[in-house]
Amino acid sequence: MLSQQTINIIKSTVPALEVKGNEITTLFYKTLFENYPELLNIFNQANQKKGRQQTALANTVLAAAKHIDQLETILPVVKQIAQKHRSLAVKPEHYPIVGEYLLKAIKEVLGDAATEEILTAWGDAYGVIAGVFIDIEKDMYEEASSQKGGWLDFKEFVIADRRKESNVITSFYLKPIDGVVLPDFKPGQYITIRLRVPGEEYLVNRQYSLSAASGKDSFRISVKRETAPNTPEGKASNFLHEYVNIGDTVELTAPAGDFVLDLGQPAKPIVFLSGGVGITPFMSMIQTVAEQQPSRPVTFIHASQNGSAQAFKNELNSYNEVLTNYRLAFAYSNPTDEDLTDRHFGKHGYVDADFLGQFEQEMNTDYYLCGPVAFLRSMIAALTNMGVSQEQIHYEFFGPAIQL
Repeated sequence: MLSQQTINIIKSTVPALEVKGNEITTLFYKTLFENYPELLNIFNQANQKKGRQQTALANTVLAAAKHIDQLETILPVVKQIAQKHRSLAVKPEHYPIVGEYLLKAIKEVLGDAATEEILTAWGDAYGVIAGVFIDIEKDMYEEASSQKGGWLDFKEFVIADRRKESNVITSFYLKPIDGVVLPDFKPGQYITIRLRVPGEEYLVNRQYSLSAASGKDSFRISVKRETAPNTPEGKASNFLHEYVNIGDTVELTAPAGDFVLDLGQPAKPIVFLSGGVGITPFMSMIQTVAEQQPSRPVTFIHASQNGSAQAFKNELNSYNEVLTNYRLAFAYSNPTDEDLTDRHFGKHGYVDADFLGQFEQEMNTDYYLCGPVAFLRSMIAALTNMGVSQEQIHYEFFGPAIQL
């Protein structure tokens, strides 16, 4: 428990964090990696180089400062981050190192304003916050390793198959080397894949949604090939597309993530709204619905450049034979002549409120969104303007947590 004096001091630093937060976290990561370069084997360098991780951490630190007296209010965000930590094998021994360099960054950036009183208060607060993360992650590690087929940290898998889904997306089917049955996972969860990319000094970690339902003899991930191979984002995807073949091995952590389909209300209508490769977690979700709740009302709307870039078109069409209350529509920004004749082609352009309004929904419908940040912001704004409550909107994008 923190004293009221410590709480007051932490809250007094909120204005400084609002202005200097990103500067603090940028310096923090810089000095952390200079002194502990081995941690580069854990962190996603694409997020680092794009500044996304720095912004995400700054937002988290600011939220912690604002709610230091009621940390339970940010527990959903804490759990989301803890899922990422578990999937990357972040351990309790990493937290003291992070705390040390975070305090050093606060001191250097704030200068004389970072008094000993402030640094002591933040040291105490960090200890409490780190303890919350460690406790939550301990339970997550135990859950991942204790279930049937589960394991701790990374495990070796073989590429059992690979299939081209579109001109930019390829699916990889992964089976455990030891032949042990795969653990069950929730529709929408992801795995972390660890790669040894030639020319890279450190291991490359990337998180990919599982794009097929649980209960199979392999995991399926579906990877978009980035067009610029020398960018941070392109290192893993281009390596997978160009060099990883059937029979090769990779390392995975057990499924993680809290962006999952609620299966507890089988009669509740759901709408899937995806943009680009954001379709991948919804393939696990819709396959699960088809297998377990085929009478559930489902609307699936996908936005892409055109039919050549879109993955899983045939698979999505096949659910017309399984789901008894199913609507499917594609919106293409640059459709081909062939796309215009597709019976599920719904719009030339982008998904907007007018297009969504064509799909009349019941008041209690849940909306699941996944795609680029601009897509998510547009969809959330459209749904909000349509009167959909915040509690009905569930979303995820690929990258560190941000504010939408």
